[in-house]
Amino acid sequence: MFTGIVTDVGRVRSVEGDSDKRFVIETSFDMKTVEIGASIACSGVCLTVTDKNDGWFSVDVSAESLRVTNLQDWQAGSEINLERSLKLGDEMGGHIVTGHVDCVGDIVRFEKVGESVVMDIAVPAELGAFVAQKGSVTIDGASLTVNTVEDEGAKTRFSINLIPHTQAVTSFRNSRAGDSVNVEFDILARYVSRLQSRG
Repeated sequence: MFTGIVTDVGRVRSVEGDSDKRFVIETSFDMKTVEIGASIACSGVCLTVTDKNDGWFSVDVSAESLRVTNLQDWQAGSEINLERSLKLGDEMGGHIVTGHVDCVGDIVRFEKVGESVVMDIAVPAELGAFVAQKGSVTIDGASLTVNTVEDEGAKTRFSINLIPHTQAVTSFRNSRAGDSVNVEFDILARYVSRLQSRG
């Protein structure tokens, strides 16, 4: 369980493997306090620490996880948002995040407006019901607030404002239109949709 509050921007040191892959990720986390087998959200994907040392940890990712996320785009040097798992009693700064990606979205607008950046993301229209104006959504592991939502044929497009602080402390500082992002919708929206579908 996570909150969507990014606490480090890691850097991919190396990538190994073909269908399944092993990533070594550099981090400023104190790895002495992270156990082998611990969960870390890496760009919004809950992954298991398989090895570690000072300043880095490794994760193994299956072909299926690569298929349904943007992790297949990672290469040495890629920056990724990191968050350690929530402990009982920790501050809930964002919203409830599971680390289970619902879909890969596309950044269709990334434009500086004043000091902020407006980021528009397109997702398949069949998932558009999970997005609500002023609701929460997790993009590459960051809990963000939806400003506007529009259904556009086969796609739903929603808009997010990235304030200067968010730009500075996340991997969005390197983002641009055309990039793919991991999207996790609010878990409450998923349960409401399921209840409604059962009549």
